[in-house]
This record gives sequence, structure tokens and C-alpha cells, in this order.
Amino acid sequence: MNKPANEAFKYNADRLEDVADRISEVLQCPITIEDINHRLLAYSTHDDCTDPARISTIIGRRVPEKVINSLWKDGTIPMLLQTDEPIRVKNIEEVGLGNRIAISIWKNNEVLGFIWALEINKRLTDDELELLKKAAQVVKNKLLNLHNRKSKKEERNQEFFWKLLTGHINKETDIINGFHDIGITPPSQHSVVLFRFSDEIKDPTEKQINYLLQTTQQVQIILSTLDQNELIILLAPKSGEPLSDIKQFVDWTILQLKERFMIDDVKAAIGSIYKEAEQIELSYKEAIAVQNIKKRFVSETVGLISFSELGIYQYLDLLHEKRKQEGFINYPLLKLKEYDEMHHTNLIETLEVYLDKDSNVNDAAKALNVHVNTLSYRIKRISQIAELDLRDPNQKITVYLNLKLDKMSL
Repeated sequence: MNKPANEAFKYNADRLEDVADRISEVLQCPITIEDINHRLLAYSTHDDCTDPARISTIIGRRVPEKVINSLWKDGTIPMLLQTDEPIRVKNIEEVGLGNRIAISIWKNNEVLGFIWALEINKRLTDDELELLKKAAQVVKNKLLNLHNRKSKKEERNQEFFWKLLTGHINKETDIINGFHDIGITPPSQHSVVLFRFSDEIKDPTEKQINYLLQTTQQVQIILSTLDQNELIILLAPKSGEPLSDIKQFVDWTILQLKERFMIDDVKAAIGSIYKEAEQIELSYKEAIAVQNIKKRFVSETVGLISFSELGIYQYLDLLHEKRKQEGFINYPLLKLKEYDEMHHTNLIETLEVYLDKDSNVNDAAKALNVHVNTLSYRIKRISQIAELDLRDPNQKITVYLNLKLDKMSL
């Protein structure tokens, strides 16, 4: 304990595991070392005591998500991201976390990782806390090497991802080989998810986003990249309800961006879920289509975020292009437009709201802020003027599609 700090922790500098063991030996308590995203890098191996949270971290090679969430809620992680001083963390029984000391490992203004020292059988003294600060300096050099290697790998991964998204690699065998070349197992099923931010993504937002992606355990993040104000993710669901998995991940991500980092107004879109690797580009295009449709039809698509849920909106681009080429005009809508212009009425709006509400008179009347009887009369007049039978599913679907197609030209 009386040795200089650098000497006290100088122990087989090639292995971070041995550094963790040496810190544990000096401080007489279990030690874990994590990167900034709470992935386990090393832990002391000869410990007489531990707690469930540490056991789960060692088994899973990462801190459980419920533990991370609890440490955010009690203010521990926000403090660790602001100071290089040791922080005493009280036990959180519901997630199996015992008393411990945590310290951030810094390089200039960036946190590289954390050291956690359990205080189950003893409480560290002030002198030992000073030693822990010195230990963080020793570990810093190790993490810098890992950080540099990780940055080069991320560059290769993003280059490969962009080739997938843009179709520069489109053969199944080439894509599979590309995944193996970067050390990633090709997913058995996948989807591309697109998050659009209100502003261009810059530091520190990029680090905050990466932190969320690295710590989530709801889905498997395969690849990700940033493009100005967009975050693009290739992910794989984990359960037998893949769309539910992905939607829960999207909701969780948007909530955490708001609650933890005060980032608001984030819009999400989910491409279809596919099994073939060559369909990654298609899923990406579908996610873009969802964003564009939601921007054009704001009220109608407020609850829709996945391509598979868009229904008729999936086909509007194709139908709109075909209609432009052929110069098609829908007769019932033409009659209603002429009537509205001549009599200064709003029968077109009434019809669209009525159909949006699945022909439910009560819901449509409420949305239009009119009496049910008034709406019933208007629907009757619409049928007469447009020579339209709204009891006929074929006619109803056709006029509904054309109402939406008209908005494509706006």
C-alpha cells in the first residue's frame, strides 16, 4: 500500500485482466473494468464476494440493461460522465447491485470506460480512493489502444454497410462473404431502421446515440451509420415476434434520447423484415418510403412507423406515377370538387374524414365537429352528387385511394 501508484499497479502490462487482478489485490475488493458502453473488458478473478449484478455482467460480458437503467435513474452514470472523481454507489436491491465505488477513465474530455470496485466486505478509505484514481490512469493507456483498434474496425464496418444500403454489393454470396470479412455473423432475419433527427448529428450527440445502441439488449444491432441528420441501423430481432421487438426498441430509443440526453423530435421508420441478406437494400428503401409518406400524410399515419403497417400507402407512389402517365381523372371526385367550388362547401374533406374513420359516423362527426345527423345528410348528398355507392367496397376503396393520390401532387 506504500508503493507509488504506478509501481503498485505495474503488473504484466500486456493483459488488462492482470491489471484488474492487481487493482483488486491492492484495494482488497472485487474489480470490474468496462468500456464506455458498459461492455466487460476485464474483471478480477480471485474474489471471495460478489453480487448478482456483477455475476450477470461477467456471464453476459456486459452490464444488464436493467442495471444500466437503474444507474441512470439514480444519477450515477450522469455523474460519471461529468467527473473523474470516485463516486460511491449505494446498493440497488431490485437489480442485485451491491455497494460499490465507480470511477471514470478519461482521455482529455472523453470517457473511455469505468472501473467498479465492490464494497461488500469493506469500505474504501480516502487513501484507497486516491489509489483508485491512479489505477484509472494506468488503465487509460490500455483503453486507448483498444479505442484506436475499434475506430479502424468501425470504419471498415461502415464502408461495408454503405455498400449494402446502396446496392453496390447485391449478390447473396458476396454479402455473406463481406459479413465474414468484418467478423460479423450474417443475421438470420433483419430490418433496416431509420431515425431522422431535427438537426444534423454532431458530437456529442453521436456518442450519445452510439451509447444507446451499444447498451440496448432488446434487439441485436448488426451495423449502424450516420448520414447528416439520419441514423441508419441494420438490426436483428430476438424473439418470435420480430416486429414487436423492433417497435419496442424504437420506442425505447426515442424515449431514452429524450429523457437522458434531452434530444427531442426524432422520427422513426422501420423497413420490412427479411431473411435474405440481399434484401437489406430493399428494407432501407422501404424505411425511406415510410419517412416520406409520414411527412406527406401526417395525421393519417401518426401511429404508423413500419412499412408493413402502411397498407395502401405502400402503393401510392406507383399508382401516382401511373395516373400521371395516363392522365386519369376520378369521376366522383371531379363532381365533388366542382360542387365544392361552386357552392363553397367542403364535401371532399367530409368524405375523406368519413373514410379515414372507416365509415364510422360517430367518429367522423366528432372529428369534423358536426352533429351526427348533419354528417349523415352530407354523406347522402355526396353519394347523390358523385353518383357514388359508399356501400360498395370496390367503389369506396377506389375513391379513398384517389383522395390520397390527390395529396401526392400537393
